[in-house]
Amino acid sequence: MADGLEIAIRGRAELGEGPTWDPAAERLIWVDILSSRVHLFDPATGRRTVLPTEQHVGAAKPRAGGGFVVNLRDGVGLYEASGAFRWLRHEPVPGRRGNDAAVAPDGSLWAGTMRYDERQGGGTLERLTGAGEARRVLPDVTVSNGLGWSPDGSVLYYIDTPTRRVDAFRVTGDGGVADRRTVVDTADLPGFPDGLTVDADGCPWVAFWEGGAVCRFTPEGKRDRTLPVPVSRPTACAFGGPGLADLYITTAATGTDPGTEPLAGSVFVLPGAGRGLPQPAFAG
Repeated sequence: MADGLEIAIRGRAELGEGPTWDPAAERLIWVDILSSRVHLFDPATGRRTVLPTEQHVGAAKPRAGGGFVVNLRDGVGLYEASGAFRWLRHEPVPGRRGNDAAVAPDGSLWAGTMRYDERQGGGTLERLTGAGEARRVLPDVTVSNGLGWSPDGSVLYYIDTPTRRVDAFRVTGDGGVADRRTVVDTADLPGFPDGLTVDADGCPWVAFWEGGAVCRFTPEGKRDRTLPVPVSRPTACAFGGPGLADLYITTAATGTDPGTEPLAGSVFVLPGAGRGLPQPAFAG
């Protein structure tokens, strides 16, 4: 494959999303939203584990005390290491589900939502502390997607997919954001920006749904690398592996033809792609 891209996990995930490297367990965590499953993958051994959830799951992240925090259809929940489940914030809204989420440098969870019909302004972005205290950071978003922080934690990069922009915020001292600005307008690129990760150089890497590629942008918004992916619907990316040097890319099979896109829904990896940032565990 182009640029040394490899297949890490061959499969047909309906809506593979949210890759996250768990440094404590040295494994990749990712989800299949529409199949209601959390996937665990140990690249050293090839071992794969699947954990079913009772609802569509937009994201799963490791917790500081073990287990996972999950962004579900009806709110944010916690799985203990034993497998026991409890709600951290139960807020069901008919026609809405959790989507992408990320853990901030301070250990809080930033969780996005969207409507199933993708109605404009039907989603939100909220910040949750480990104690379950919630703060609405952004109302009236449509498809809340990629989130990532600059290496010093002072800038939040954010994607509301239909806007076709990567925006940046200044992170304020009280855990909020201010001074929204557009870093990248992707309207002239194929596809729609979906998930993102930020590398150790402060550069956002963005997966392009329907664009068949992951692109790296400088903090000033210049595209300086394009990585073709052999499927039309890459969804998100994250660094993992030894030294956080390998770039993992999730993809979706939904809406694709298995005859023409047999690898859609697989997870890909580019060894030695760069150097990622350590991802904190959720403080709850």
